[in-house]
Amino acid sequence: MREYLENVRNTVPLVHNITNYVTVNDVANVLLACGGSPIMSDEAEDVEDITSVCGGLNINIGTLHKTSIEGMFRAGKKANELGHPVLLDPVGAGASALRTNTALGLMKELKLSVIRGNISEIKTLALGSGTTKGVDADVADAVTEESLDEAVAFVKKFAEETGTIIAVTGAIDLVSDGKTCYVIRNGRPEMGKITGTGCQLSGMMTAYVTANPDHPLEAAAAAVCVMGLAGEIGWSRMQEGDGNATYRNRIIDAIYNMTGEELEKGAKYEIR
Repeated sequence: MREYLENVRNTVPLVHNITNYVTVNDVANVLLACGGSPIMSDEAEDVEDITSVCGGLNINIGTLHKTSIEGMFRAGKKANELGHPVLLDPVGAGASALRTNTALGLMKELKLSVIRGNISEIKTLALGSGTTKGVDADVADAVTEESLDEAVAFVKKFAEETGTIIAVTGAIDLVSDGKTCYVIRNGRPEMGKITGTGCQLSGMMTAYVTANPDHPLEAAAAAVCVMGLAGEIGWSRMQEGDGNATYRNRIIDAIYNMTGEELEKGAKYEIR
């Protein structure tokens, strides 16, 4: 884990983000905090030039509109042409036909390095349809200790079928390339009270995969551990009167200050 964190800091990967208007500022700040560098652009006439100067592309469908959808496809194809990693965050897939069909279209037309979402979103993509409670996972889909074996098998199968690293994040996180699955137990339930921790993770994960091209699975898992551990550290520093706005900032600060040694000591994962 330490190596993957330090490679981000040493290489300062430039990441093109076509992301959610709700969380765009936090995504940029998390990328800076982890050691990367962000560029935000979703204008169709702009994205090919922007993605050409970047090392990786993060596509988040959280606030879709017609021009941003066109931008996603154009940027993705340019990134594929250049051999850059592309991450898809299918926010709210299953909540509307537009979100679901856009995500499925991106999967069909682009070579994706990683798909990162909650379990309901990932199930929607695997089945081609589904239901999602807004942008949150349906409680019935939650990955628990009781359903863990089934969830690991599902994620491995979907990763193998798509040839894409699948990262399912929630109370228990799963990251698989079809052969191996990281089961990660870092994080705090209070992270769910902050808008966009998943969006932030997608930006950071793109930086980690870009900075570690020979180890994309391990780098994606390391990013999940960093985010979860930052949630634990940030929560431990909360004071009386602090709320979710302060907690968001403490998480970003924890990512900024995290060392490789701290990550090695605090990462809670097993490999299946």
